[in-house]
Amino acid sequence: MDFVFTEEQLMIQKAARDFAINDCLPGVIERDELQRFPKEQIEKLADLGFMGMMVSPDYGGSGLDTVSYVLAMEEISKIDASTSVCVSVNNSLVCYGLESFGTEEQKQQYLTPLAQGKKDGELYIGAFLLSEPEAGSDATSQRTTAEDKGDYYLLNGTKNWITNGSSASVYLVIAQTDPAKGHKGINCLIVEKNWPGVTVAAKENKLGIRGSDTHSIMFNDVKVPKANRIGEDGFGFKFAMKTLAGGRIGIASQALGIASGAYELALKYSKQRKAFGKEISQHQAIQFKLADMATKIEAARLLCLKAAWEKDNGLNYDLSSSMAKVFSSEAAMWVTVEAVQIHGGYGFVKEYHVERLMRDAKITQIYEGTSEVQRIVISRSILS
Repeated sequence: MDFVFTEEQLMIQKAARDFAINDCLPGVIERDELQRFPKEQIEKLADLGFMGMMVSPDYGGSGLDTVSYVLAMEEISKIDASTSVCVSVNNSLVCYGLESFGTEEQKQQYLTPLAQGKKDGELYIGAFLLSEPEAGSDATSQRTTAEDKGDYYLLNGTKNWITNGSSASVYLVIAQTDPAKGHKGINCLIVEKNWPGVTVAAKENKLGIRGSDTHSIMFNDVKVPKANRIGEDGFGFKFAMKTLAGGRIGIASQALGIASGAYELALKYSKQRKAFGKEISQHQAIQFKLADMATKIEAARLLCLKAAWEKDNGLNYDLSSSMAKVFSSEAAMWVTVEAVQIHGGYGFVKEYHVERLMRDAKITQIYEGTSEVQRIVISRSILS
């Protein structure tokens, strides 16, 4: 592993940083309060090539490595995690899944516009539909059914907590085709939002990442062509697990960015705020907080980059992505709480941003595999 970034990686990092400062920071508090989806920001990211960063140029992507993706996710997440999670889902789950396991026809029809983030001049992004009321951490307990009708599947069920729920044009839906086979009877189907029988429920009123478009999606006798199944019959569960392993790198990077953003704000504030006749950064109690914050962030960054490096080099990154996810998300929660504490009463005020980052941090311990699930993955690996 090389600890020196390439010129291209540094260029991507700077582009993401400039975008976050110039395009995300203005209005970020208002978008959070109003739960407004960052459509303009996502469209700009599409123009910059950030919605299909790791997709081959053959399918409209930027052809970048995962390390560049981690760097970009950190910079955007420092300022606007609601925008960065849209980037993560479209890149890590939807585009990766289609490029790795889709047919050539599926790639031409769906992957190319998804990687470009636009189709016919309009926003075109995807969503990954796995979670249900009784199937979150236990992904095998799918109640959404895809009944085999010969040349098509009849899809019925409800999916919960879907990022990009109403803004996505394409859904990758995990559904049970043969309950008798358990997880081996699960399939992944490509479903278009505008098909008959697809209903988008009301937007969730969330604690954090409030600009993110989170909905329940309901399917009532939706006809899905067999050509829209990804992989062989029964491949759906493996598809979900393989895709989520990469998704965890994205969410770990998001958590890293949230922590970094809170730390930078706390560091700056500590040099400006005075107490007992000197800047609070001169008090050892604050110095120790900042030291611990910086150390946890650096450890999280290295874990994220290690997982990205393993993925780029064709190695098994299941363990490293879980380690990066659990450590980075828990570091983000700890760092943001301490950032609020350093700000004192101002930390409770929205205009100082750290209270929003604290709220945003919590979800990184939950979605795309809770911290408890990550520890199951890690323990199984080290004990096998």
